[in-house]
Amino acid sequence: MKTLTRLLALVCCSVAVSAQAAGPDDAKGLWITPENDAVIRFAPCADAPGALCGTIVWDKDAGTPASTCNVRVAQLGRYEKEAWREGWVYDPRENKKYKGVVRANADELRIRAFVGVEVLGQTEQLKRVPALPVAPSCEPVS
Repeated sequence: MKTLTRLLALVCCSVAVSAQAAGPDDAKGLWITPENDAVIRFAPCADAPGALCGTIVWDKDAGTPASTCNVRVAQLGRYEKEAWREGWVYDPRENKKYKGVVRANADELRIRAFVGVEVLGQTEQLKRVPALPVAPSCEPVS
C-alpha cells in the first residue's frame, strides 16, 4: 500500500510540473523551421503596441533572389487562453496570408494557419534555437 501511495504522489507531482501554463513571453525568441531553412524571431511589434510579430531573421537563401530575409510572417494582437491570437500568419512560399494562432511550450512553437475556423487549419512546429546560424546571413533592416 505504501508503494501505491508513493507512486500516486509521484504521478501527481509529475502532472503538476508538466501542466504549467505557458505565458505570453514564452513565444519570444528565435525559432527554426522544420526544414531548417529559416529562423523566425518572435518579439513585440515595433509598430503595434501589445502585439507579437514574427520576422525571418535567417534564411538559407540569403543573398539570392529566393531570400525571404526580413519578411514579417506573423502579427498577433493579443494573448489569451495560452495562445497568441487575433492576427495573421503569412506563408512566403505560397505568398498567402491566413488567420493565425501561435502557441509556445518550452522549446516548441506551433504556428496554426487557417481560413475560417482554427480547427480546419494546418500547424507548423518550430524548435527554439539559442542563436542564428553563421551563414548565410540576412542583412539587418535599416
